[in-house]
Amino acid sequence: MAALPEQWGATGGDAWGQVAAAVWRQLKSPVAVPLLRLSVSLCLAMSVMLLAEKLYMAAVVLAARLPPLARRGRPERRYRWEPIGQDVGDLEAAAGGGNDDEYPMVLVQIPMYNEREVYHVSIGAACGLSWPPHRIIVQVLDDSTDPVTKELVRCECERWASKGVQVRYEVRESRRGYKAGALREGMKRAYARGCDVVAIFDADFQPEPDFLCRAVPFLVHNPELALVQARWKFVNADECLMTRMQEMSLDYHFTVEQEVGSSVHAFFGFNGTAGVWRISALNEAGGWKDRTTVEDMDLAVRASLKGWKFVFLGDLMVKNELPSTFKAYRYQQHRWSCGPANLFRKMFMEIVRNKKVTIWKKIHVIYNFFLVRKIIAHIVTFVFYCIVIPATVLVPEVEIPKWGSVYIPTIITLLNAVGTPRSIHLIVFWILFENVMSLHRTKATFIGLLEAGRVNEWVVTEKLGDALRMKMPGKASKKPRMRIGDRLHIVELGVAAYLFFCGCYDIAFGNNHYYVFLFLQSTAFFIVGVGYVGTFVPHS
Repeated sequence: MAALPEQWGATGGDAWGQVAAAVWRQLKSPVAVPLLRLSVSLCLAMSVMLLAEKLYMAAVVLAARLPPLARRGRPERRYRWEPIGQDVGDLEAAAGGGNDDEYPMVLVQIPMYNEREVYHVSIGAACGLSWPPHRIIVQVLDDSTDPVTKELVRCECERWASKGVQVRYEVRESRRGYKAGALREGMKRAYARGCDVVAIFDADFQPEPDFLCRAVPFLVHNPELALVQARWKFVNADECLMTRMQEMSLDYHFTVEQEVGSSVHAFFGFNGTAGVWRISALNEAGGWKDRTTVEDMDLAVRASLKGWKFVFLGDLMVKNELPSTFKAYRYQQHRWSCGPANLFRKMFMEIVRNKKVTIWKKIHVIYNFFLVRKIIAHIVTFVFYCIVIPATVLVPEVEIPKWGSVYIPTIITLLNAVGTPRSIHLIVFWILFENVMSLHRTKATFIGLLEAGRVNEWVVTEKLGDALRMKMPGKASKKPRMRIGDRLHIVELGVAAYLFFCGCYDIAFGNNHYYVFLFLQSTAFFIVGVGYVGTFVPHS
């Protein structure tokens, strides 16, 4: 059976159509059909791997929440936790003349780059942490290139210093190494070398005053622990539909992926912020390296290979801001997808040859952490659902079993949605949006694996903050000026056209009813392609 009917190319005597139809008929059986069948087989295998991983993590989380294990599985039960010294209310008394040597010396690092809208958020929160004033140093690492922003940050540091807070404002001559370079330079300061632990917060993060009192005791009382990671809480999750979608994805990451890694393997990827490191462990692992765009994950893997353990505190939340413009989100996802793939390429043999960790932990890091979650999850989402399934409409000789095209995707989607129950009604929008973003994640993954092109591109995620958000369209009296180039995304529009064509073909000549999904997914790509997603920041 020919995929293209005779009348498809012959209508109107279109010579080019006839030639295209003839070429397609010649190539379909010897080339297209075998390649598509191979693609389907590979995608089905990857789907099964991803499903098995999701089911495994769901089983671990479910078991941890059952009454017999729920209390025993809490971090405070698995590791020793006792408050340091007096309670939080007595810290001022301790600093006023009492003995506060039992409190470890804490360095709080805040790296920032032109964070004009949010710089005061993290500085103020860090300076408000409950800890003996003589046992904490707040280090602001300002790589800003905007002189106005630099002056604002410097003045904010001086303001807090005048209140008796130990604040150090640090700048460097170049941005070499980006965030990793800034953190590395900060650790070289003489006062930093005298600290025991370091807490790291990005410029939009707002830790509660009791953050250190809840996190640091794990490091004090458990010498095998290197890292305490807190969960993120999003202050602008309800800003637009795109931020709701991000909340669903990140909540699953924290409530499932990080929780499973912490409770079963004592290993997970450091999130780069809202975490506290034991400085001796950080140094033993080799410190900060800028060889990839995921310096946080790089450090975590190296520390784990040295035998150090990590703990995730799901009930310790730090408020922060989600990227609300599509441009910022796309750059962030490129970095988060390209970096892990490139790190996997660089560290694969180092993990295999390591003799300090068990074979099961190696398997977890290589297979579960990197291969399935960081590579296969991105590739199969885009290639299978946006390329291969639509292609089978044009080549009916190739069939996909219903368990691969319907049942597995449905189960995976439902398992992903459990992290954010309040958004369960948005699950259809979420899966369509995730499929669109998988285009960028897949491209970034291959760039990282092949170490090509934009492999080391680092674009700081833009934060709007409350001040700029108050000036957004809809709240202003004048209609903002928009540039068409800022709104159109050609690749997304191309995929939308491909899916729409396949949907139309399925209605006309197919019999598997894929057109319902194809039209919905085509619409999602089109909406993103014309820029109607997220918050739009106009040019003044």
